[in-house]
Parts: sequence; structure tokens; C-alpha cells
Amino acid sequence: MIKKVDHIGIAVRSLDKALPFYTETLQLPFLGIEEVESQGVKVAFIKAGETKLELLEPTSPESPIAQFIEKRGEGLHHVALGVDSIQERINEMKEKGIRMLQDTPKPGAGGAQVAFMHPKSTGGILYEFCEKKGLK
Repeated sequence: MIKKVDHIGIAVRSLDKALPFYTETLQLPFLGIEEVESQGVKVAFIKAGETKLELLEPTSPESPIAQFIEKRGEGLHHVALGVDSIQERINEMKEKGIRMLQDTPKPGAGGAQVAFMHPKSTGGILYEFCEKKGLK
């Protein structure tokens, strides 16, 4: 079911201010930036071994990331689990009583299809299913 931890999402107010810590201080490779309009976010990709870090900057005050930062401040936002057959995983979680934030996958960063589990169903952690067909 779960292939790997695909990435870890980190909410930040500003990519410009956050990136130097990862690229200069930690000396992790910078992979690029992408805007995901459907999520109201600009994403910077950082390679950390076999896992990526995604720095998430809100593009509007209505963005879920902006709301997260307003409530909790900057920091860990979600853990993304790489899966195949994301719709099957969504259905399976619902059958097991896990509340999903989406009933069908939505477009995410890097060409992925994504769906989130509600933190109230997962011990307080926002988990994301992430399917990347034909992508690594």
C-alpha cells in the first residue's frame, strides 16, 4: 500500500527567507519552484536523501497554508506517503473509518495526484496520499 515517504511539507511565510537555511546552511540540493494554483501555494523542492522537502508558501490569505500559519505558525505541515492507485487508497481509508479531506484526488505539486487524511482521524498528523504516475 505505502511505497515510501514521498515528501514532508513545511509551511513557511516566505520562500526567499526560508530557502537559505536548507540550501546554504544544510547544503541540500535545490530542485526548483512551482506554483500550484489549486492549492493556493508556491512550492520549493529540496532533496534530502531519498525524500524531498516541500517548502510551502501561501499565495493568498485564503490559502490553506496561510490559514495553517495563522493558527499554528510556520513548521511541519504534512507527511506525504507515496502510493499507487490513490483512489483505491482513499476508498480503503474511508472503509476503515478514516475521514478524508478529499473523496477524489486533486492535482498537487510535481504533477502528482494528492488526497489528505483529516488529522482528527490520524492522531493529529496531516497525512497526504501522493501518486506520481510515470514520475520519480
